Amino acid sequence: MADPDALDPSQQSLWRPLRLLQASLDADIARLYSEQQIDGLKPSFVMELLRLHARGPMTIAELAESVQRTHSALSQKVAAMREAGWVETVVGDDARTRKVTLTDKARGVIGRLAAEWRATEAAVAELEEEIPYPLSQVATDIEQALARRSFHDRIAAKLAEDPAWERTGE
Repeated sequence: MADPDALDPSQQSLWRPLRLLQASLDADIARLYSEQQIDGLKPSFVMELLRLHARGPMTIAELAESVQRTHSALSQKVAAMREAGWVETVVGDDARTRKVTLTDKARGVIGRLAAEWRATEAAVAELEEEIPYPLSQVATDIEQALARRSFHDRIAAKLAEDPAWERTGE
């Protein structure tokens, strides 16, 4: 019988350590919220909450553009933030639009969230000083390499070499 790990290409992942690192960092931030009794707040909500505080109510499309996310992703996130009590949607400038706005609960902790954001950025800067090649530089270098040849094109070229990718009368 074949080794299941040998049959499972997901056992190899160059980016898994990065995903695990991000999850670990987010868990540490979430722990800070828990210690401060800021219940139900996910670290992934904070950018949008800070943006709404700074710029005021926005449509989902406006908010998505401001944080460089898709409308669909932001729509799902706003639904989760609304369910957790951090935002609400209100009628916009005309009856056809809805705007996302902070709740009193969010306004009550927004100063602490801004402080956490600043502290997190300072901690990341400190970490980057301790390592030989900062992650922010890695991201910039990857973006430049992808500008020369897209990720799509790189994957498509590899798939063109793999007979398993060929359509076979499925």
